[in-house]
Amino acid sequence: MLENATLVWDLEQANKVALGFSTSLDPETIARLATDGFVEQFNCAFARIWLVEPDQTMLKLVASSGLYTRTDGTFSRIPMGEFKIGKIAQNRVSLLSNNLAKESWVRNPDWAIANNINGFAGYPLAHGDKVIGVLAVFSHDAIRPEFLKILSSLCTTLTVALEMASLHQSERQVPPGMDTQRILANLSLSDAMAHILGQATVLVLGTERCLDVSKTHLFLRTAETLKDLDCSYCRLTYGEDAVTLEAIAAAPVSPERSAWERTTFGRLSLMASCFNGIFKISSEPNIKAIQVALTFPVAVQETRVRIQCASPLVQTGLMHLASGAGLQVCVSSDPKIPLLTDQVDLLETSHYALWVSHSSAITPKSAKANLQLSITAEQLGEAVVSVMQGETWGLDQDEQQLSARERDVLALLVQGFRDRDIAEQLFISDSTVKFHINNILVKLNAKTRLQALYNLMSLQGHEI
Repeated sequence: MLENATLVWDLEQANKVALGFSTSLDPETIARLATDGFVEQFNCAFARIWLVEPDQTMLKLVASSGLYTRTDGTFSRIPMGEFKIGKIAQNRVSLLSNNLAKESWVRNPDWAIANNINGFAGYPLAHGDKVIGVLAVFSHDAIRPEFLKILSSLCTTLTVALEMASLHQSERQVPPGMDTQRILANLSLSDAMAHILGQATVLVLGTERCLDVSKTHLFLRTAETLKDLDCSYCRLTYGEDAVTLEAIAAAPVSPERSAWERTTFGRLSLMASCFNGIFKISSEPNIKAIQVALTFPVAVQETRVRIQCASPLVQTGLMHLASGAGLQVCVSSDPKIPLLTDQVDLLETSHYALWVSHSSAITPKSAKANLQLSITAEQLGEAVVSVMQGETWGLDQDEQQLSARERDVLALLVQGFRDRDIAEQLFISDSTVKFHINNILVKLNAKTRLQALYNLMSLQGHEI
């Protein structure tokens, strides 16, 4: 027989409560699931949770389960340090009483007698020196002193869950007036997908790495479609030779299910095949759910680069950008490996030298590219590829010919496309489009796009 069966039982019940709120990333939902759990698992008369408001002067009632479920009553907001709940939050002292009607701090003893409320346990939700709220449970029966130990452990778990949920929400809150596309452009693929999918669970397996723009674009388009279908689960797996997105979402149960699948996912499937990807749909006709899988093969061999800069800060920054661009930074003397440097005497050590510019000084003639410190990871990857293909990138010499990508951008400009349309057509960001257009203006000695087109038509033998 167990030596302390009651303690084991209480621990099991506490585990059930914790499992109940561990699946959410919304603070108020977590609080409600916790109070529901206390009522169901510990047979409490009712349970409540108050959270400290941002100004740290008030506590707001966010969850109430059992005898009372409303959160807009008399004790919906309690000043810090007032009443017993406010004092628990301010002084961070837990409290247990089994004769509630006789406690001097109870405002209405008759209420406790009429509702047969005898036990009360209050516990601060605190982490380190920070209090984020208060949990209070009310019971018809006497509460054992040992219950505070169970409450302490459970409140620690609850506090961590609430803090993580608050952090999750703050990271995904879009500031007023900020373009969502700009936010997504600065996030990793998994963070961008989590931003799109909202409350859906997003799991990342393997080491996340940078993908080319076309694959990233299609993953995000798939996430947008899944959001409209109330996606509940999404897993992004980075394998050695492939990246796979797997998700579960809602789907209608009807004889026209196949037609619905073609309408909803047909374009995504076609786009995936264009980029050597595989788009699969799996479903059972009798349930309202569908499984979606999008897989792209990835090259095992990464492009290697060398980075040798005089400034440790610039060196570190470029190494971070290179990692984001899917480039492998190495230490080698092989002249066939592209070199990023701001030191003139090192330019001759590589067949593919990319100059790192700190100012408006003239770029050395032996450099194949000019990298500004404001460059993005995407632009860095494109510069390395261009140089390795025998082209130049970012140079401002008038005699320089347009690169293949700049000709693509210019061709779409001729057709009347706007910057955002060009970005979608070429699967690049708006900022990269503007970067190429600025290079085109410099190379064609033009101040406006119209003048650039005019100058281009005036050049003999120059075709778009």
